[in-house]
Amino acid sequence: MSEFETKPGVRIPTQKDHLPKRFYTETGVAERDGAYNVLLDGRPVKTPGKRALAFPSAELAEAVAAEWAAQGERIDPLTMPLTRLAHGAIDAVPGHRDAVIAEVLKYAGTDLTRHRAAAPPDLVSRQAESWDKALNWADTVLGAHLPPVTGILPAATSPAALAAMKDRAESYDDWRLAVLGHATAATTSAVLAFMLCEGALSGEAAFDASRIDETYQAEHWGEDSEAASRAAVLKREMVACARLLAAL
Repeated sequence: MSEFETKPGVRIPTQKDHLPKRFYTETGVAERDGAYNVLLDGRPVKTPGKRALAFPSAELAEAVAAEWAAQGERIDPLTMPLTRLAHGAIDAVPGHRDAVIAEVLKYAGTDLTRHRAAAPPDLVSRQAESWDKALNWADTVLGAHLPPVTGILPAATSPAALAAMKDRAESYDDWRLAVLGHATAATTSAVLAFMLCEGALSGEAAFDASRIDETYQAEHWGEDSEAASRAAVLKREMVACARLLAAL
């Protein structure tokens, strides 16, 4: 299945690909051994890694089951962001936590919220209004001081800031860490992703903060339909991240 990127590193399956046919009639949820399993025609669903698609809360399992129930004649992963996040939390994160955290920390020097335009003044003002708050939050809550810079070259990041971000990420369970990794790549900002995971930003607010440059460009030069479609997908991803966190 081919993919497109909503942000660098965030690959979403396209709707143009040949999609698998729906092979089930009914969906459901059943509690087994303290976890809530998604069922298709009474049988537990497996992840791509052959693990049970099981959740720590009934609310989250019901939300994922609803994604499966909403499928038409074919199963479209693009319309199942919670399911894809669950696959990451169940298959990709366990056993690879250090790698996920290392990937998040790579964004410290290139974090969207740190890199500011030199002009025009109204864009500079918009960036400062949103991103200064984010960096102040990181300093106060995470203990990570990440000063802003002008330009696109990676900014210097102190060992203390990296250690603070690492400590917070290590405190997350696999579900929250999966969201942190996905949201960091989706927004190109570890700071915005941490704010989402800590409840300091909603999914919509994190999306809006990550799109200041694109919104400005669209207001002044217009937005083509493909860019608008990708933005809609990215927003849906961020809303799903927030919904998963709320249901844990």
